[in-house]
Amino acid sequence: MTADIPTILATSAGFQRGRRGNFDILPGRIHHFAAELANATKAPKICVLTQATGDPDARIGAFYSAFAGTRFTMSHLQLFPMPNIDDIRGHLLAQDVVWVDGGSVANLCAVWRVHGLDEILHEAWQAGVVMSGSSAGSICWHQGGTTDSFGLRLRGFTDGLGWLPYSNGVHYDGEGERRPKMHELIGDGTLSDGYATDDGAGLVFRGTSLEEVVADREGPSGYELKRAADGSVTETVLPARILPEYPN
Repeated sequence: MTADIPTILATSAGFQRGRRGNFDILPGRIHHFAAELANATKAPKICVLTQATGDPDARIGAFYSAFAGTRFTMSHLQLFPMPNIDDIRGHLLAQDVVWVDGGSVANLCAVWRVHGLDEILHEAWQAGVVMSGSSAGSICWHQGGTTDSFGLRLRGFTDGLGWLPYSNGVHYDGEGERRPKMHELIGDGTLSDGYATDDGAGLVFRGTSLEEVVADREGPSGYELKRAADGSVTETVLPARILPEYPN
C-alpha cells in the first residue's frame, strides 16, 4: 500500500523510550501514523536510513530491536562503508515508509547525492512511499534549516533536497538557540519562510502543501515563520492534533 498522493512527515518526534538504556525503545506514535499515511495499517514495511550518523551498527541494531515483535517489517539501507542492498531503487519502491534518522543533515544530503539516492527517494516519494524522519530526517526534505552539522554553534544549512520549498526548524522548544536562530536566518534572508516543530510534533505535507500538524503527546506545537519587508519575522502557532495510542 502507498499514500494517495506524495506525502512527507517531517518531525521532531521519534521512538517510545523506556528506562533501560538505548536499546529499550519501541515504535512511537509517529511511526504508526506514518504507516497510516501510507495506507499500510496491518503489516507496514519501513526502511530506516541512518546516514546522518554514518550508519553505526549499534544504532541500526537498536532500531531492529525496537521493531522486533511489532506489526512492522523493518529493513535498513546503509551506505557506509558500501551499500548493503544491490537493488536500492527496487527495495525503496517496495516500502510503505522510509524513516530517516537524525544526525548531520549536511553529511546526510551530501552522501545521498554521491550515491544518487536523492533521485531514487524522489521517485519513491512520487510513487506514494511516505518519506519521514526526525531532526536531520526532517530538515533534509526542505530547502534548509538550522543545524549543528558544522559545530556546536547552530548555523544555517541551505543545501537540502528542496522538495518542500520552505525552511525547517527542529527541536524548537528543546534547544534554546533554535528559535532565535531561525528568526535570525529567516530575517536576514539566509533561509526562506518556513515551519518549525517542538519536540514531539510533526508536519504532514501532501504534495508540497502543509495539511496538518500532529504530536505524540499534549503540549508540542508547530509554527509558521514568515519574513516581513522590514526583516522582522512573524511566528504563528499551529496547534497540533494529538495522535492516538497505537498497538505495537
